[in-house]
Amino acid sequence: MVVVIPLQYKIASWNVNSVTARLEHLLQWMQDFQPDVVLLQELKGVEETFPFAAVEALGYTAAVYGQKAYNGVAIVSKHPLTAIKKGIPNFTDENARYIEAVVADKFTVASIYVPNGQDLDSEKFTYKMAFYQGLTAYLATIRTAEKPYILGGDFNVAHQPLDCYAPEKFKNRLLCSQAERLALQQIINLGFTDTYRVFHQDTRAFSWWDYREGRFDRDEGLRIDYLFTTPEATDLLVESGIDTLPRGLLKPSDHTPVWCTIVVSI
Repeated sequence: MVVVIPLQYKIASWNVNSVTARLEHLLQWMQDFQPDVVLLQELKGVEETFPFAAVEALGYTAAVYGQKAYNGVAIVSKHPLTAIKKGIPNFTDENARYIEAVVADKFTVASIYVPNGQDLDSEKFTYKMAFYQGLTAYLATIRTAEKPYILGGDFNVAHQPLDCYAPEKFKNRLLCSQAERLALQQIINLGFTDTYRVFHQDTRAFSWWDYREGRFDRDEGLRIDYLFTTPEATDLLVESGIDTLPRGLLKPSDHTPVWCTIVVSI
């Protein structure tokens, strides 16, 4: 007789906007929320300054791809991390924006921080579009592997009008432009699933609110943080959501955690 044992993994993604400035918030949230894996973005520090001891004290290990003062991504996990990759394979980028690892030999996760783009007519926007091209090319190879893979992070695009508090106001503007939305749609076209929409198809909810003009208090935000899954991981999904509590703390990140839960049978 074969006994099937289901194992549940809660996976979250959070742009902390400086892990040093938000360390107290991060540690308290990890204690309260108890995620199995946390994908972090915008660390704003090199690997040597990452708070390894603090997260290890909570029972986590970490893989970090840092950069001085800017960018930086990490994977924090209760489970062993192997096959760690830093940077998008076959895409030349001097910035620390992508890291992936296999969790407990069962599934792969990746943390990504897509460039903001600054302005539609800027060189930084050209870089953003090139970054998306490099990412999409790599994700096409991920799909051919036909394995459970979860990509989470700050994608700096509100995919649909539903993901923006004022669609007409943001029409053809940065984060909501046709080019950016198409770039994100191309990832979905590969067969990746937006885990939040699996369980919240028509919900207007956000993951980022500008610090200015009391945007959070008025819930005037954008949903630009996502967890995307390959079909093999989508089949394992049981729930997903956005935890807005950390955004309401004193001196918070302008982003809040997004999360999903998968169940893996062994």
